[in-house]
Amino acid sequence: MAGHIQDRWYRTETDANGKTVRVRTERHGKGMRYRARYIGPDGTEKSKSFPDGQKRLAEKWLSQIEADMSRGQYIDPRAGRLTVRQHAERWLASLTMDPATFVSTEQRIRLHVLPHLGSRSLDSLRPTHVREWLRKLQDGGVAPSYQRVIFANFNAMLAAAVDDRLIPHNPCRSSSVKAPKPEPRRIVPWQPARVLAVRAALPERYRSAVDLAGGCGMRQGEVLGLAVEDLDFTEGVVHIVRQVKLIAGRQVFALPKGGKRRTVPLPEGVARSLKEHIRQYPPTAVTLPWRSVDGPPATAFLLFRNAEGRAVNRVVFNRVAWRPALDTAGVARARENGMHALRHFYASVLLDAGESIKALSEYLGHHDPGFTLRTYTHLMPSSEKRTREAVNRAFEGGPDADDGPLTAQEG
Repeated sequence: MAGHIQDRWYRTETDANGKTVRVRTERHGKGMRYRARYIGPDGTEKSKSFPDGQKRLAEKWLSQIEADMSRGQYIDPRAGRLTVRQHAERWLASLTMDPATFVSTEQRIRLHVLPHLGSRSLDSLRPTHVREWLRKLQDGGVAPSYQRVIFANFNAMLAAAVDDRLIPHNPCRSSSVKAPKPEPRRIVPWQPARVLAVRAALPERYRSAVDLAGGCGMRQGEVLGLAVEDLDFTEGVVHIVRQVKLIAGRQVFALPKGGKRRTVPLPEGVARSLKEHIRQYPPTAVTLPWRSVDGPPATAFLLFRNAEGRAVNRVVFNRVAWRPALDTAGVARARENGMHALRHFYASVLLDAGESIKALSEYLGHHDPGFTLRTYTHLMPSSEKRTREAVNRAFEGGPDADDGPLTAQEG
């Protein structure tokens, strides 16, 4: 057995005759009787107290400690005394991620986890507490999609506590805890008429942004971060190498989402629009920090700038340009009608033209073609439609044509 058990109510002494006798201590009848003690892997003594009548339970506890140490699964009983708030602070300080992602993660933990669970110790956290917390998020009106992100952050934080041997199990991964389900969302892409109506309603200096988002599948931040040097009119491609991001309200240059640069085809119509835009609004140098607000300066000759010649702030753009354009075009101010709708339009056009999911995924900058398929599968032409079109093409010209499928059979 690792360690030993101390009886605080009795001590062993040798009497005048040399016999060993048990003598009551001054603590007899007071407090916990048994103290199980052992030396932990870090060389310090650990202990746990048990009441009178529970010596066998103390022995069992020590045996379990010994088994855990031999299997490499030992967890210091005092490690889990950290509160969720204390662990969150340590976990956040250890993260290495994109600064904007860090700011969002910290905000979600601070606003949605710590007010409910921050004062609870890690070792007292049970699946029921997680279920109750999720219910509070739901009752508080937090959108299901946002609940999933918050839950994922908390789950990752507790997974780190398990890896660090602070707690034996992650209560978020209990079978009784269900991650919030996303809202069933079926994308309905804009029709060309709506795209053109919104484009016409935008200030002239921003109209070509619609062509890039709807004709090249670029995200809003990527459009706002596009520089003239990223355009290759000769080869007919756009190199998407940066975006303008907001970190705590401040603009920075950063790699596209997921740190993934990509090159996409530049349609001739979009190219003509961009050349005219460049003629009217010659690109000028804009300098922003790279990746973080205190990052090194980076300079690019941006295609889109505000009236003061600075990088366009997407929040300001949405408020003073995009939403008024929706109003003018008779489009509802809804979440699904943000500038991201133009990427969905782009995807629907390519799929309707028969482009592959793999190619579309690369053009959109998705990390996984499976995600692209799940998002846009309902926009793909049905097998019935493909069959009708294939047969129609085969019989093009009517039954009297000399090159129909029956002619080949007769030969």
